[in-house]
Amino acid sequence: MSKRIDCDVAIVGAGSAGLPAYREVVKAGLKPLLIEAGPHGTMCARVGCMPSKLLIAAAESAAAIRHAPDFGVRVSGGPVVDGAAVMDRVRRERDRFVGFVVDDVQAMPPEHRLDARVEFLRDGVLQSDQGHEIHAGRIILAIGTRPVVPEAYRVLGDLAIVNDDVFDWQDLPRSVLLVGSGVIGVELGLALARLGVRVRVLNRSDSFAHLHDPAVRRTAVDVLGPELNLVQGAHVTSVRREGDHALVGWSLGEGAEICERFDRVLLTAGRRPDLDALHLERTSMPLDGRGLPVVDPGTLQVRGQPVFLAGDVTGRHAIQHEASDDGRLAGRNAAAWPDVRALPRRAPLAVVFSNPQIMQVGGGFTAFDPDTMAIGAVDWTRQGRSRVMLRNQGLLHVYMRRSDQRFIGAEMVGPDAEHVAHLLAWALQMELSVPDMLRLPFYHPTIEEGIRTALRDAAQHAG
Repeated sequence: MSKRIDCDVAIVGAGSAGLPAYREVVKAGLKPLLIEAGPHGTMCARVGCMPSKLLIAAAESAAAIRHAPDFGVRVSGGPVVDGAAVMDRVRRERDRFVGFVVDDVQAMPPEHRLDARVEFLRDGVLQSDQGHEIHAGRIILAIGTRPVVPEAYRVLGDLAIVNDDVFDWQDLPRSVLLVGSGVIGVELGLALARLGVRVRVLNRSDSFAHLHDPAVRRTAVDVLGPELNLVQGAHVTSVRREGDHALVGWSLGEGAEICERFDRVLLTAGRRPDLDALHLERTSMPLDGRGLPVVDPGTLQVRGQPVFLAGDVTGRHAIQHEASDDGRLAGRNAAAWPDVRALPRRAPLAVVFSNPQIMQVGGGFTAFDPDTMAIGAVDWTRQGRSRVMLRNQGLLHVYMRRSDQRFIGAEMVGPDAEHVAHLLAWALQMELSVPDMLRLPFYHPTIEEGIRTALRDAAQHAG
């Protein structure tokens, strides 16, 4: 006989979206049930943002030593990378970050938690693999995504990995093929290359790190592509395993096959919402052509249902702060249901920790029309502070609406892009015009002066 659990709001997934949703439900005085099928600690802390930045930090340390002679500083013999020590620190610090999240979960009242896999029996009722039948007035699905593993690579067995696997390595491999040049492929590819791993990145199109602006994208490829051994427009023609090695062949257009041997093949070709095991077909939720719930992006409510989606499972760009915002919004609306509301969202902001870094603010270029918009640019090769630091690579484009000179976004590859991105995202959220931004202080000599150069360039195109 099933063990029945009744709650006001069931939250499926205890990650970066599920935890804020839980807190909003508790704040509203309702009874929550936080359900998690896997290990606690959030994807960001366990296999995403934090461990990847630990690996990147080690790589940047090695790169800085190699770069020192350019300043006239001699480093005898160059850096020696101890792969086992690098990965030991990555795992230790990763476990520390995960531990903080686990401690928070363990501090919750036991009646608020259930560690189990669940699936829908019908509307408003979930069944767990431990024999529980959960009746919930409202449900939040915050279960995240899983990596896509193309069928062609399954023949490689354990040699084909996803980014979730990298951070449990005991040592660095000698060679890695990365499939895909999105954010994960660029970040991990550069980190591994700078730690002495032979890297190759294959991408079937000319996309790179989700950049939309062709000029910024070309600059990013020119600057970062050589270290990645990047091949764009690659058609993979063969995948096979020989002992402990993967052999992958590809061609360009009608060209001959090129084949290389690798210790590992890291698949970074995307992730998909992890909804299959929930059996949504047992509910009356409307589903789109991909089998995903039809969701109002403003309220995160599934159309006509007391069900809400939050975080990466919504299919939007997988970014931690957006997942947290989703969780808070879904939690508030689930608690207030049926009085759901669309709340203001933060300005879109994305950063790739590539060094030189890549950033995007807003969606300016995706709607670019030369009749209604102007572009301002700064070439970082000529910018004072970046030349002082020998980090003078890249390009910044800012986008301005001609009618009112409103700043509407930016894309960039270049020095300190993570900091430039924050300043520009704040300006976008505050709805500043380019003249407003030019009235703000700029200290000399700083990277931020490059923002001023680009804004001035945009203002000159206002007529």
